[in-house]
Amino acid sequence: MKKILIKNANIVNEGKVFEGDVYIENDTIVEVADIISAKSQDVQVFDAEGQYLLPGVIDDQVHFREPGLTHKEDIEHGSKAAIAGGITSFIEMPNTVPQTTTIEKLEEKFAIAAEKAYANYSFMFGGTNDNLEEIKKVDPKTTAALKLFLGSSTGNMLVDDEKVLEQIFKSSPLMVVAHCEDEETIKNNLAKYKEEFGDDIPIIYHPEIRSEEACYISSSKAVALAKKTGARLHVFHLSTAKELSLFTNKIPLKDKKITAEVCIHHLWFNNEQYNEKGTHIKWNPAVKTKKDQEALLQGLLDDKLDVIATDHAPHTKEEKNNVYTKAPSGGPLVQHALPAMLEFYHRGKISLEKIVEKMCHNPAILFEIEKRGYIKEGYKADLVLVDLNAPWTVQKDNILYKCGWSPFEKTTFRSRITHTFVNGKLVYKNFKVLDVKNAERLTFNR
Repeated sequence: MKKILIKNANIVNEGKVFEGDVYIENDTIVEVADIISAKSQDVQVFDAEGQYLLPGVIDDQVHFREPGLTHKEDIEHGSKAAIAGGITSFIEMPNTVPQTTTIEKLEEKFAIAAEKAYANYSFMFGGTNDNLEEIKKVDPKTTAALKLFLGSSTGNMLVDDEKVLEQIFKSSPLMVVAHCEDEETIKNNLAKYKEEFGDDIPIIYHPEIRSEEACYISSSKAVALAKKTGARLHVFHLSTAKELSLFTNKIPLKDKKITAEVCIHHLWFNNEQYNEKGTHIKWNPAVKTKKDQEALLQGLLDDKLDVIATDHAPHTKEEKNNVYTKAPSGGPLVQHALPAMLEFYHRGKISLEKIVEKMCHNPAILFEIEKRGYIKEGYKADLVLVDLNAPWTVQKDNILYKCGWSPFEKTTFRSRITHTFVNGKLVYKNFKVLDVKNAERLTFNR
């Protein structure tokens, strides 16, 4: 039996920060108390004096590119980078090659993760214009959600048949999760800029092409359809102030039927940085104005936005350095998401308790994940120790992504993740991923 005792930690959990100890046996938190003594000789003790103990982060939106696109990223490299960033569970997207749009392909991905993942894992099933019958067969207890692209992105899984869309919303056994951008608006905007610039459109026009209007048309339509059909809807990566009006903070998250999230890059970057960062901050939806950036942070604090995610979506540097129309959207983020949010804490923009709520507790509530996302007795021991006063700089030699670059390169973070535990085992310590695979398939209490 593996026994671990974490002593003298500042525990951040359920809206409080308090000093205490956490005792773990095997994969489970057995006791959380002010003072716990080692119960036997074989207990491994970690003295966390001065450090902060957080539940492991649950990232509900990653693209680990396996199978079919593994020159950019794969489950092994992506999950190693995740645990280095304090992310102990991930939910991966269906736009791989082949796409995850049949039960057979879904189970193949689970088999790959069982062999290769360093963090706990689940996958979303992909909806298309013609796989409704397959959607109905998916088991909601073992699969995270149904992903719909209502605006095309990497992988061309656009669902644009209105009748099919309504049927999916009516009959999906899973929560519907949507990427919302209006395809027609984007096509028209792109045509206008291509006429002026050809393929080499200046990157500063990306948020004009994938515009506020494109986002709002699509997200408002999805929300209206969810209200009409009674579907459970979660809208990914909000990027505009305007869209916040579609969501409520009047009821607890567990009672909401329509929810939304924000991603790290829409909180950290704005359109004033396109000239410096170029296509390295080209995402879909686009990074938009400072006003949008500030409104999204406020929406998070006001609880209109329920979750913080990454949308980790790597491409090679060579791919990103293409001209505008050929440079793919997306970037790597899992290793640096929690340090970025902790930087906002240092700047006085958000509390530690709110970070934990949005990155750990709320994904567990939203997806009804069993026994994760909290530091509680009887819960899985997915834990992260953070030193809030250990500055470090992102540089090539400490980036773990397979693509080898980060939009945060040369950024100095004041907080450092020192230890990550997955299911009660130490898997990461001080910039080193340990050769320990202890990940499990997420299960859902539905």
